[in-house]
Amino acid sequence: MSDVNIIKASKKLKVALVIPPSFDIRKLWCPNLPIGLAYLASVIEKSGHELKVFDCLALGLSHEGLGKEFASYQPDVVGITSVTPTIKSAYLTAKVAKENAPDSTVVIGGPHASFLDREVLAEEPAIDIVVRGEGELTSVELLSKSLQGRDLSGILGISFRKNGEVIRTPDRPFIQNLDDLPYPAYQYFALRQYRFFGRTILPILTSRGCPYQCSYCVSSRMAGKGFRARDPIKVVDELEWLKSNHNAGAGAFSFYDDAFTYDINRAMQICDEMRKRKINVPWDCQTRVDRITPEVLQKMKAADCQLISFGAESGCQKILDSVNKRTTVELNEKAVKMAKKAGLSVAMSVIIGYPGETEESLQQTYDFIRRAEPDYVYLCLATPYPGTHLSAYLKELGWKVSNDWSQYDLQIPVFENPLLGDVDLVKSRREFYDHFYSWRYIARQYWRGTFYSKNMGRTALNDRIWRTRSLRWAFTNLAKLRSRSKKAIE
Repeated sequence: MSDVNIIKASKKLKVALVIPPSFDIRKLWCPNLPIGLAYLASVIEKSGHELKVFDCLALGLSHEGLGKEFASYQPDVVGITSVTPTIKSAYLTAKVAKENAPDSTVVIGGPHASFLDREVLAEEPAIDIVVRGEGELTSVELLSKSLQGRDLSGILGISFRKNGEVIRTPDRPFIQNLDDLPYPAYQYFALRQYRFFGRTILPILTSRGCPYQCSYCVSSRMAGKGFRARDPIKVVDELEWLKSNHNAGAGAFSFYDDAFTYDINRAMQICDEMRKRKINVPWDCQTRVDRITPEVLQKMKAADCQLISFGAESGCQKILDSVNKRTTVELNEKAVKMAKKAGLSVAMSVIIGYPGETEESLQQTYDFIRRAEPDYVYLCLATPYPGTHLSAYLKELGWKVSNDWSQYDLQIPVFENPLLGDVDLVKSRREFYDHFYSWRYIARQYWRGTFYSKNMGRTALNDRIWRTRSLRWAFTNLAKLRSRSKKAIE
């Protein structure tokens, strides 16, 4: 029996789903298509409600522009999804909703609100309800029952205010049969706004849940420790649907699973079925270095996979053990070489500045990257997101941690690390990319000729152009400042 019960609406409500605007004046040139919001849209649509989606990052909408949309649409419910760096924008979005649609109920979800639900409700009066964790069934039940005047306390997985106190209902069990969910409702999104160098990359999720508990990640808490997998046949059914049913066309697929090859046999079944049906669309995925074999990599390559991403995290075994990665530096190197031998491009994520990091361990990480020779590196600064073990650990250590959530973007240090002394992690990260994005690197990626390799080459080229412009801006403004200073002295 299915555990996905999408309740039909007894009253049709007008729902607005929102990704908050960015406070940064620089418009994101290629936002990611939000598959989580698309799943939410699909179950709300299936339950019979009217729906509009406002991905403000993709649409370039400001809070003022969003307010005009609310005033025109007059939604009954405004659902906001937010990650930690955008929580302040989410608060302002809630205020804008109440100002322009005063009768609306404002609901917020996402990892930040899930773990800091009490703080969110205390900090922003315009937010009425927090949906915690996996949100599809909770949201549908909320729409169908609670907004008709019924008691909220019977709905699992929510937090709300009652008589001045925050009420937290028990967590909702995770959806076990993911194949019973409708396909993500991408028709509500302006797909051409998500084009990456001329192609739209459509995401697909074939599993949920992560059996691992890396200290910097909340995936196992948001989606559960149990691995919940979809039927390989139905996965490829969706790929065919994505390929043929969207105006923007599928330029590539991105598998959003935490570890696509966690079940190696299942991953090979998906690849075999993709070849059988001649999907013939390039794709990428991420997985763990201890969940691959030469055979599965060869099948992935034959099914048009072009890029595989590994969470290598560090070139220092002490740091790997600290983040509870359960891998080794040697295994990381072996995995990169194995994937490249299979003909795949390889990206790796690396964390610097984790507690225990020293100048020596940092250098070990850079040396490891040079030895492994990945095609791309996501070099991230250790960031203690709410809900992570890292966040709790820093509190135990008593280290000073920033409470400015807008800085939690993986590029800015948000806590002090006394073991690093005078090391400037931002400068170190910049110097790494200055060296990594060489003209030779750009030429090599273009020469390889695949969709993903060309994108890596273009990204590197854009980085070099951006740095050149930034240097010109700095020199120009330095001259102006010197001129003003000279005039002031005179």
